[in-house]
Amino acid sequence: MPRAGDNIYKRKDGRWEGRYVKGRRNGRTIFGSVFGRTRRETKAKLATAQYEWKEGLSEAKHNRTKLVGISNAWLKESEAFLKESTVAKYRDYLRCYICPRFGKTNMADINDEILSAFCVDLLENGGANNQGLSTKTVSEIFRVMKQLRKFALLRKIVVGYTAECLGIKQKAKPLRVFSPLEREKLHTYLDESQNRRHLGILLCLSTGLRLGELCALKWDDISLEEKKIYVHRTLQRIRDDESSGAKTKIVITAPKSNCAIRTIPLPDKLCSALAPTWQPGAFFLTGDTEKFLEPRIMQYHFKAVLNAAGIADANFHALRHTFATQCVEANFDVKCLSELLGHSDVSITMNRYVHPTMELKRHNMEKLLS
Repeated sequence: MPRAGDNIYKRKDGRWEGRYVKGRRNGRTIFGSVFGRTRRETKAKLATAQYEWKEGLSEAKHNRTKLVGISNAWLKESEAFLKESTVAKYRDYLRCYICPRFGKTNMADINDEILSAFCVDLLENGGANNQGLSTKTVSEIFRVMKQLRKFALLRKIVVGYTAECLGIKQKAKPLRVFSPLEREKLHTYLDESQNRRHLGILLCLSTGLRLGELCALKWDDISLEEKKIYVHRTLQRIRDDESSGAKTKIVITAPKSNCAIRTIPLPDKLCSALAPTWQPGAFFLTGDTEKFLEPRIMQYHFKAVLNAAGIADANFHALRHTFATQCVEANFDVKCLSELLGHSDVSITMNRYVHPTMELKRHNMEKLLS
């Protein structure tokens, strides 16, 4: 029988259980439990659990208005509706940049001037080597701060900065697009081999697939009879905060947006090139049902191909830019092109992916003046 004042009792399985109150939810009391082989052991565990619970409540109350507390609660809630890779990216921004500067600061004490100075400092001195972060990265960090502000305000917590305190203009990088001569060199080099990785490069040049989508592609996603590719997965390496060993892990998930889940037609010539290497159930780039090729390795291979073919250096994404530019030059409907690339907005296709060649500019000018 339990002693007066104790909430410790012996279970039917022979163990002792100690229970303590953790709070109330919807009118019901919420209990926590500890277990031990003896009553004395269980009593000691119960005292420790009660102390840690009270300390945890005290710390949570202390951190409720601080950015570290807000960010932890926001991340935990975000895990329910954001992709794992997105949450990992936000967690990195918080761990590397935001929390070291504002973690112990009350949200009410971060004003527009302080936040603007923080973003300027990131642009000029951010990064491991103080080389300064890109405008794109700083814009995403600022977006996290805006999300934290919204999250805090919904919980009646005072925030000292506004969502419009800063406007970061992203610098447009020159798009790398392969010229007709470079495309001819690339085709000549790749056509001489049935190497799966070479076929992957040709596939992206002919369809505009993203690198992560190519690495996650399986032969079951390709129909040579229908001459179509069904894109519904992407592969990437992200930080693994749950593992005590490896710091990163590979995840295969749905593409970056619903629009990226799409069907792409295959050219006849490419269907003929793919047919001899058909292997149901296997990853496209490896021919293996279990083993995949991660984007970093494919990027290295692509650069080696460019070097061997005598083509100036470029990132793998240049294949996607080249595909989009070729389609526009051939007067392909931009709305259809946007759907093939998996974009939600036609303006994204035109502003970010299409390289307006001088010939295309001349054609548009003549059309405008006629």
